[in-house]
Amino acid sequence: MKTKEINGHLHEAYTPDSYPEVEMIQRSHDYFEWIDRRRTVREISDKPVPQEIINNIIKTASTAPSGAHKQPWTFCVVSNPEIKSKIRKAAEEEERESYAHRMSERWLDDLKPIGTDDVKPFLEKAPYLIIVFKRVFERDEEGKKHNNYYVNESVGIACGFLISAIHHAGLVTLTHTPSPMNFLQEILERPENERAFLLLPVGYAEDEVFVPQLTRKPLDEVAVYF
Repeated sequence: MKTKEINGHLHEAYTPDSYPEVEMIQRSHDYFEWIDRRRTVREISDKPVPQEIINNIIKTASTAPSGAHKQPWTFCVVSNPEIKSKIRKAAEEEERESYAHRMSERWLDDLKPIGTDDVKPFLEKAPYLIIVFKRVFERDEEGKKHNNYYVNESVGIACGFLISAIHHAGLVTLTHTPSPMNFLQEILERPENERAFLLLPVGYAEDEVFVPQLTRKPLDEVAVYF
């Protein structure tokens, strides 16, 4: 392997994958059509999922780029029924408060086509919950605090990788963000430098699943070329 030193640190030669232009066009189109089939699914089966699949999914998410390569994330994987039950109970308490008092009428109207409410059975039924925590800072051996960089951006990208990997494995998920999410830090006894970012139930889809008939924005509404 060819290497060279930059700023006193070793760098290794890297050759990105490259394809003929016609193949690149086809590959990009095929990937779009495949990922466009991904949908948020709330009807998640309790059918067991091999942990090796979850391990591979998390390793995939951990390949995401991050500010100064600090990798400011922790993926907490919950399969324990008692802990899942505690999480559901706490999440539904926050959701009831949100639906009753925190959400505006416009917000509630926007949610009607999606069909969501404060009842979250998937938090107990799904074989796994993956709770993504952002690591806001680290402490060195002397206990001194060092902030991480671009934490929200880095963790957000990792979550995108995670969702794609879940879809690629043939499983389903949904992005659950009860607000506030402090209860997750308490239930899972996470350290002071971690903050809950996203909760994803993961498993196989039920035999019969219904999702809203949605239309994604076309290219000319999401992209501007200069």
